[in-house]
Amino acid sequence: MATIALDPTNFENTVKQGIVLVDFWAPWCGPCRAFAPVFEKTSAANPDITFAKVNTEEQPSLGRAFGIQAIPTLMAFRDGVLLFQQAGALPGSALQRLIDEVRGLDMTKVMSEIEAQQAKENGAKVNAA
Repeated sequence: MATIALDPTNFENTVKQGIVLVDFWAPWCGPCRAFAPVFEKTSAANPDITFAKVNTEEQPSLGRAFGIQAIPTLMAFRDGVLLFQQAGALPGSALQRLIDEVRGLDMTKVMSEIEAQQAKENGAKVNAA
């Protein structure tokens, strides 16, 4: 699958669709340019995954929304859940390991853990009030 460009109009719907890797980058960023071929090669090897890019120069609101302070920053989503976020370029082998880990997750268990954490946080807010 070809890498797609994300902007505020398509970001949310895109990350809800299975496994999505998002590369926050900028054209002037040397490490971003070095990571781009790794990202593209890994994209070609994993056609079942959506590979997307956010140009932080053209889409600064997305960078702000996610608190991006360094680029490149890579994020991994599955079914709309942010599972991984890290600044810095990854070598191809590490990127593939990340993909394999995200593929292997039991999302029912992940969603249960998220719900339990949210309930705990909501209980703490009620007790603090």
